[in-house]
Amino acid sequence: MDLSTQYLGLTLRSPLVASASPLSEDIDNIKRMEDAGIGAVVMYSLFEEQIRLEQEEYNYHVTLGTDAFVEAQSYFPDVHDYKLGPELYLEHIQKAKKSVNVPIIASLNGSTLGGWTSYAKEFEKAGADAIELNIYYIPTDPNISGQQVEDSYVEILKAVKSSVKIPVALKISPFFSNMSHMARRFDEAGADALVLFNRFYQPDIDLENYEVTPNIILSQSNAMRLPLRWIAILKDKIKADLAATSGIHTGTDVVKMLLVGAKATMLCSSLLKHGIRHIRNIEDHILEWMREKEYESVTQIQGSMSQAKTVDPSSFERAQYMKAITKYKL
Repeated sequence: MDLSTQYLGLTLRSPLVASASPLSEDIDNIKRMEDAGIGAVVMYSLFEEQIRLEQEEYNYHVTLGTDAFVEAQSYFPDVHDYKLGPELYLEHIQKAKKSVNVPIIASLNGSTLGGWTSYAKEFEKAGADAIELNIYYIPTDPNISGQQVEDSYVEILKAVKSSVKIPVALKISPFFSNMSHMARRFDEAGADALVLFNRFYQPDIDLENYEVTPNIILSQSNAMRLPLRWIAILKDKIKADLAATSGIHTGTDVVKMLLVGAKATMLCSSLLKHGIRHIRNIEDHILEWMREKEYESVTQIQGSMSQAKTVDPSSFERAQYMKAITKYKL
């Protein structure tokens, strides 16, 4: 049976892709993921804030005391010898590319136009096979309209696309007034793939110390229903590939995403929970299902139950909500 899939113009041995997570910070983990059968690896994210803060810190230290006397300028190492966090990230991409044969996808997480384009170019030079733009923006200014927010996403995508030749995926949240319209705008702006959906981690309150604290909750399988619906709806309506993320833990979850039209399925929480070897368990389950249903390839599965292919297209819209509510029994 053929598990291969085409994603971002790349041929992956399977639709299983390791999503951005701390696992990829270790080259040995990336090797283990390849050995377990992963189709591609999205590197841990380089954050816009990290770039900005480290540059500011560097500039502070490189200029500290330089007004005291001229010779002080020679005390600090040359700029080319000093390794900023982004430079270490680029080195990590290079090491990963030399260590494994699976595609390596760089991940850039930010919210403004800022340095997206310059670092996208550096990712390409470092050998990344593709770039995943993770736009994580929570608008809190009441003076900024929804139109302005949407336009900023498109501007970032266009800027990055115009600066590199490698494929670019856009990882987004579902919080748009019309997801279908935005998907079309991203498609027209040149997105090679849309990754649906980013989960915004919500803050919590520490009652003992009166502090706002981060609260990371790993996903459960039921989180996959939102991307499943939208991949089914968008399949064949846009040219960009569709990748599923959030709540993918089992072979069953992967098969469902393939049926509605996903080209790739992103694994994060499942690997953090169950370990890298879980990749093999998921693949075995997919193969078992394919044998039982007499499928010979993943390509045969993809999109066969998208909204356009289902007997009742309304099942992905309001009609399903009505059925669920009216049929629920206490």
